[in-house]
Amino acid sequence: MCRMSALAATALSLSLGLALTGPAQAGLFGKSKPDAATPTAAASATTPAAPRKASAEQRAMADRLDPLARAAFWSRELDADGRDLEAGIKLSQALRAMGKFEEALEAAQRVLVAQPTNVEGLLEMARAQIGRGQGFYAIDPARQAQQLAPKDWRAPSLLAVAYEQAQRDDEALAAHRQALALAPENPAALCNLALFYATHGDAAQAESLLRKAVSKPDATITMRQNLALVVGLQGRFDEAERIARQDLPPEAVANNMAYLRAAAGPGGAPGRSWDALRATP
Repeated sequence: MCRMSALAATALSLSLGLALTGPAQAGLFGKSKPDAATPTAAASATTPAAPRKASAEQRAMADRLDPLARAAFWSRELDADGRDLEAGIKLSQALRAMGKFEEALEAAQRVLVAQPTNVEGLLEMARAQIGRGQGFYAIDPARQAQQLAPKDWRAPSLLAVAYEQAQRDDEALAAHRQALALAPENPAALCNLALFYATHGDAAQAESLLRKAVSKPDATITMRQNLALVVGLQGRFDEAERIARQDLPPEAVANNMAYLRAAAGPGGAPGRSWDALRATP
């Protein structure tokens, strides 16, 4: 691993049946039992109404909630209809955003039990495995998604990250390039290929791709901070600080720059994987 991987922590600081109770039966004191075939008024009163599914408008609003609230919402939707594939996928996404990758994986698997060829379910399964740091097990669902949706850039992009985690760098680079060929102007595809180059010591190529990514209207804060990181790793600290100040408060910038200067020097501080800095396909 090149020295550039030591800076991962910098941008990380910015930042996946009830049993119903009926009326009491008669005991030993002479009360007669109600006819089991005839529901009583009391039994009806204690039977809860079936859960109602949310409206299309409520579902759209749920996407704007924080991950915890989204997880609760989509969990209720699954309680109302266990075959609701959208709810299963959205629940997996919310759990993954919370870092609950095991639970996110379970939600994605539930979707695939109901519909094994569900592309979104396969992509979610791959994302959850990558989030767990188990990229090897993301390869198969990502490949399946790619076969089902060959023009969707997200599958090869996820496949590339899975290959990286499995230490299959040649295949990873080919998959990153395939994703970018399918979506040449997509900032996430650009960012993910840039981070591949960054982790392999090619800061100039990484910077070029990141500058293109951050020029897009839908570029994210993380992408801009990744650019600051790569620029700083090349010793251009003043420029890196100017980029960082676009999105971060002064105290965060100061902390990041201090870490950056330390890690960019000889024998820089060890860091962790760049995977958390990637743009989610």
